[in-house]
Amino acid sequence: MTLLTEFFRAFWVGGLFCLAGQLLLDVAKMTPAHALSLLVCLGSLLGALGAYPALVEFAGFGAALPISSFGNALVQGALSGARSGGLVGLFSGALSQVSAGIAAAVLFGFFAALLGKARL
Repeated sequence: MTLLTEFFRAFWVGGLFCLAGQLLLDVAKMTPAHALSLLVCLGSLLGALGAYPALVEFAGFGAALPISSFGNALVQGALSGARSGGLVGLFSGALSQVSAGIAAAVLFGFFAALLGKARL
């Protein structure tokens, strides 16, 4: 497969995720929080069914970057944790898979709050 084909697949699959999110906002009149939650749940469902890893294999970063991949990462971590640690591993596995991303979001949010001007 050529590099151009990989770019094309990543672009249109990532674009479909963006289109779905925009349609949820504009047509379904969802709030951004509701649309975000729905996309995370969709990624979780696709990950639990085993379809999301195949989508990432097909589209590369176009499927690995959107917020739906966060839901997939939660499910994959929970499944691997449950295999190794039972019920406790189910919860700890989900968080260990995404902890770096959550920590980075909190840290960057903190610095943005320090640099930004608060509006009341």
